[in-house]
Amino acid sequence: MEENHMFDSKARSPWTSLRGIERITVSPGKQRIEAAITIPGSKSLTNRALIMSALADGKSQISGILKSDDSYWCIEALKKLGVNIKLQGNTAYVDGNGGGWSTADLYIGSAGTIARFLPGALAACREGEWELEASQSMRKRPVAPLIDALKELGAEIDYLAVKDYYPLRMKGAEMKGGEVSLSGAISSQFISGVLIAAPYFNETTTVTIKDEIVQHAYVYLTLDLMKEFGADVQDDNALQQIVINPQGYKAKDIQLEPDASAACYFLALAAVTNGRIRINGLTEKTKQPDIQMLEVFEQMGCKVTRGTTFIELEGAAQLKGDFVISMKEMSDQALTLAAIALFADGPVTIKEIAHIRHHESDRIRVICKALTQLGIKVEEFSDGLKVYPGTPKSAFLNTYDDHRVAMALALIGSRTEGIQLNDPGCVSKTFPQYFAWLEELGLRITKQGTE
Repeated sequence: MEENHMFDSKARSPWTSLRGIERITVSPGKQRIEAAITIPGSKSLTNRALIMSALADGKSQISGILKSDDSYWCIEALKKLGVNIKLQGNTAYVDGNGGGWSTADLYIGSAGTIARFLPGALAACREGEWELEASQSMRKRPVAPLIDALKELGAEIDYLAVKDYYPLRMKGAEMKGGEVSLSGAISSQFISGVLIAAPYFNETTTVTIKDEIVQHAYVYLTLDLMKEFGADVQDDNALQQIVINPQGYKAKDIQLEPDASAACYFLALAAVTNGRIRINGLTEKTKQPDIQMLEVFEQMGCKVTRGTTFIELEGAAQLKGDFVISMKEMSDQALTLAAIALFADGPVTIKEIAHIRHHESDRIRVICKALTQLGIKVEEFSDGLKVYPGTPKSAFLNTYDDHRVAMALALIGSRTEGIQLNDPGCVSKTFPQYFAWLEELGLRITKQGTE
């Protein structure tokens, strides 16, 4: 995949922070990090809940939404489709109209969730025409497994530029339902994209997974939320076959959990600085897969307290290495682990994450390049990397318009003077206030830019 050096300014929403800031420098703070924080709502749950409530009949209240670029473009698209959505703080009031959506031209930014969840929902609308445009980085992420499955079920979809990629043109159609098989090897979101729409198909839909699912937990998140909104769905425990009967969503008042992926950066910050961080409102019982990072932190010598209403992590004076780990089910944290692994007492090998080469950037190549720039020895594999212990030097690092690259590399600045990152505003895709929070926790943040 071609690496992005320039960001796509159109994809940044009004909720973007750091507008006009071209470079940020992260350096260690002077005091031990000790804090209790409350993380914004789950990105994964926010866009699922917004789309399901928009399809539902009646008024839903969704509390604890994440206000980020991804959720902004989801809300804007739904408004253009004629769904009445009002925001008060972190609560969205959604007046669902049963999928009777208006014709519109839609822009979805870089949001993988909308790119994979919206086409099925549109296909299930019996009338209307839509053009779906995406950001430059989203145009490079394949969407064929989803589109092929939807076409098989009756959807009318055309590619407007390059086959198998955004932008798309769609027409409302009679989605007959029936049997369909698709792959989850590139992204579990393709499966969720069919599942979310299937209650609005004419007949029972049976989804068979023909190979593997890279992250099972996200499919379970989809199924659980569908059931909360009143869908009639059954699955086997292995998620090899899922059956959805035609029964539309009902309006629902729902409180979303904090985002476990975002929480992990702050837990990692405590781990790597021998600090202490408590995350309020998130527990080990969440089904968000990145919660599995708690076991990784413990393996590295950290003390984790699993409370009934919180999670707390206390770091170690010296992180432990010398292990090999599959990050397949929590691959969003692969870069987080890579960034702190260099401070461990032995090498850390991360495996089974080939699919993250197809995200906003080729994340394996990008993190290896950054670590090499820092003077750290690293080995790159087709499906992962091996990070050796070392003392990083100051460097100016590219974020490749990738929020997870920027957030992970910033952690290195908690132990190393002068870690400079270009285009720090890319974090607004999922966590606009990330650098402000790091500064509040005591890290030294210096901004340079046009303003």
